[in-house]
Amino acid sequence: MSNVILETRGLTKEFNGFTAVDSVDLQVQEGHIHALIGPNGAGKSTVFNLLTHFLPATRGAVLYQGQVIGKLAPNKIARLGLVRSFQISAVFGQMSVLENVRVALQRELGTSFHFWKAANSLDHLNQHAMHLLEQVDLQDFALHKTAELPYGRKRALELATTLALEPKVMLLDEPTQGMGHEDVERVVELIRKVAVGRTVLMVEHNLRVVSSLCNRITVLARGSVLAEGDYATVSANPLVREAYMGKEAEHV
Repeated sequence: MSNVILETRGLTKEFNGFTAVDSVDLQVQEGHIHALIGPNGAGKSTVFNLLTHFLPATRGAVLYQGQVIGKLAPNKIARLGLVRSFQISAVFGQMSVLENVRVALQRELGTSFHFWKAANSLDHLNQHAMHLLEQVDLQDFALHKTAELPYGRKRALELATTLALEPKVMLLDEPTQGMGHEDVERVVELIRKVAVGRTVLMVEHNLRVVSSLCNRITVLARGSVLAEGDYATVSANPLVREAYMGKEAEHV
């Protein structure tokens, strides 16, 4: 059985008396692709923000590799290997695809950015950047301006920049949101490919994506864990069906 690499214990977040996340106990096994699903407003993205300390928890603990990390700054959590993406595309549109990955790789230099050095001082990062682009099938787009990429390719580029931070655990927040069928299929295959040797926790609305990718699924509703298990288990759960589709789902 795999080891637990990421865990929450009684994780709770309250906003002015409203409980957005309510005593969530979550265990993500090392090497798994684990989905966090639920209807709109279930608290999924809030959990992501708590895991990476973009929001402080009201109560409870977040443990990564057995270490309590709830009070660490987001950048320090990322340096430990717990790296997240966001729902909104976060790439530099006026830079080339290669340059976007190179920016992420500058962390290796010891200083984040070299504004006062010649641009060619970063050329030694090109080989590594191209290797990352190959992993997400963007090598042929390396010199293209990022703003000109189709939306699905931009999300693939985000995967490459996430990989540049050498994650042990990748937190992917709705990686297929807003995509057409062809882009969804491409990104699913890319996630499957880059997940080899890593752990992935993903928020995802597309249940076909979840069923094809994920080893384990945690269902949230109103900030609490409603069900957990493999896809067959949670999809057959009448409480899950009701949460997604209403009471009429009981008769489907």
